Amino acid sequence: MVSKLTPKLFSWLILPTLLLIFLYSLSLPLYTPTSTKPKIPISPSCNLVKGKWAIDPNRKPIYDESCPFHRNAWNCLRNQRENMGRINSWKWIPDKCDLHRIDPGGFLGSMRNKNIGFVGDSLNENFLVSFLCILRVADTGANKWKRKGAWRGAYFPKFNVTVGYHRAVLLTKYEWQPKQLDDSNQDGLKGRYRVDVDTPADDWAHIGAFYNVLVFNTGHWWGFDKFPKETPLVFYKAGQPIQPPLELFDGLNVVLENMIAYIEKELPEKTLKFWRLQSPRHFHGGEWNQNGSCTVDEPLDELQLDLWFDPRYNGVNKEARRLNHLIEEVLKGTNIRSLDLTHLSEFRADAHPAIWLGKKDAVAVWGQDCMHWCLPGVPDTWVDILAQLITHYILETG
Repeated sequence: MVSKLTPKLFSWLILPTLLLIFLYSLSLPLYTPTSTKPKIPISPSCNLVKGKWAIDPNRKPIYDESCPFHRNAWNCLRNQRENMGRINSWKWIPDKCDLHRIDPGGFLGSMRNKNIGFVGDSLNENFLVSFLCILRVADTGANKWKRKGAWRGAYFPKFNVTVGYHRAVLLTKYEWQPKQLDDSNQDGLKGRYRVDVDTPADDWAHIGAFYNVLVFNTGHWWGFDKFPKETPLVFYKAGQPIQPPLELFDGLNVVLENMIAYIEKELPEKTLKFWRLQSPRHFHGGEWNQNGSCTVDEPLDELQLDLWFDPRYNGVNKEARRLNHLIEEVLKGTNIRSLDLTHLSEFRADAHPAIWLGKKDAVAVWGQDCMHWCLPGVPDTWVDILAQLITHYILETG
């Protein structure tokens, strides 16, 4: 009797199961990433950041002015910056290897259930906005995200990926201290900024366990235009003023040493960590507040670069290479990878917002913006490089 009933029993079990599988398949999202595993090896001889720019008339931006993650002053399409078509037709060609344009869906697929964080100043935010707008192409349901101390970011629900930015312009904790009574003999002093060199800023001090990839930077605020003699930085360690007092550049060195030591000690070893080197400025004829300008139509050629950026020539834009040398010295022997995007960006004097800032009186108040980058623009190439390095790491480590 049992053997006669068994085929009927199987048919009653199989048919409902097949029906359930069919119905479940209909509920899956229509979009699937083009690839879910990294497939881009990088040869040992490959150096993605050494190369040249070349015109590619078929190259188009991945996103446009409608991206909801734009910051208005960098949205050069919406602000009708001249020459945007040509700005975005330049392609970076590395020496001895290929730079692949990011596949947003494939990349998010490889990062499924993982998170990426940027920590630093507005140049890392510039980087982040490019990244968010590119990735949104693969997940238009991405939501604005602002938690765990983040300044801004996005959550990509199809892939359960978060990309966030934590604003920390000096990386360390710093706070304003008004002028004290015993400062009366210091002419012009309005107060000080206390910098605790061994204490990370609250915005990122407790984020380590959340992110699988982190990109740090600092340097663009370390200048006398931000902290003049009337409002200087004063450096503390273990709660006490450092004696003798440190000059600005020496203070940066001590901050770098302490913050990098903190990152190595407190953040998980498995977290992939990058330190983005300086993004070069392109002020010509003066500083940002001295009628400096960058309304140029073409990238610089290689022979011009040293004249603009070599500290020996004492030009307006000299600090990037000087700070890079300091940062790279401190990074030696650590598990933090140097992300040197400086050289490829030095060429691109044509790609800043300049006078197209989206507000009528912005240039009169702030001067031209020859520091941040138009979006879409040069940071999209930064994204291509970062994505390829992350993908290669995933391929190496499984």
